[in-house]
Amino acid sequence: MHPDWLSNAYLVADEPGGEGVLIDSGAPPEALLATIERQRLTVRHLLLTHHHYDHVDANALYRERLGVDILAHPFEAEHLLGDVDRAIEPGEVLEVGGLRIDALHTPGHTAGSLAYRVGDGDVFTGDTLFKGTVGGLSQPGATTFDDLKASIMDVLMKLPAQTSLHPGHSEPSTVTAEWGQNAFIRVWRGLDPPGEEPCRVAGEDAVLVLWAPDYDGGHKAWVRWSETGRDDIVAGSRVERERGSTLPSRR
Repeated sequence: MHPDWLSNAYLVADEPGGEGVLIDSGAPPEALLATIERQRLTVRHLLLTHHHYDHVDANALYRERLGVDILAHPFEAEHLLGDVDRAIEPGEVLEVGGLRIDALHTPGHTAGSLAYRVGDGDVFTGDTLFKGTVGGLSQPGATTFDDLKASIMDVLMKLPAQTSLHPGHSEPSTVTAEWGQNAFIRVWRGLDPPGEEPCRVAGEDAVLVLWAPDYDGGHKAWVRWSETGRDDIVAGSRVERERGSTLPSRR
């Protein structure tokens, strides 16, 4: 994990002396490189969940040191010209040693966001879903609230309950834990009521549907723009709440 961005980079291998892949590169590379050497691993692929800088920072270093091919969704490759060796399509399966890896399309945070499922038990979710919260829609390349909701509810939450989730930032979780405890998912499931507090976001009127903890110790907000009725997910730091508001954070 990067100490400032809290972004994760992962090394997944089949066995000592075997083969592996890297997933994202936005964390200090030294520990992963040392593990590759110590475990005598062959690593030929770097898989990107999406194109944002905090997930691609060490791409060039891994290519130089390991000769990896860098793979990303075609939409993300368009933002990383010269930095992606080939596209990986949703549904494509990679066989790497004893690993079976398939790419799940999870648009919302970006149009070409991919989650990588390794075997039957582990999914690397990028910035679509975190422990206790979800990805925002304010960064370059984002699509829509409906896309993000569908990626979470119709793709990730349809995985087996025991599936381990490894997000692009901060701590891991499971499908079971997020199904029961994630504040956004609880509202989508109808377990908790949506909020109706008026607020302002960057000078525009909105309704605060949900105010929830974020992975970095701050908050993330689900807002509904008053002018258009469109739903959005933004950083809590952008939200101006009414003085004396009592809307709780849901944990």
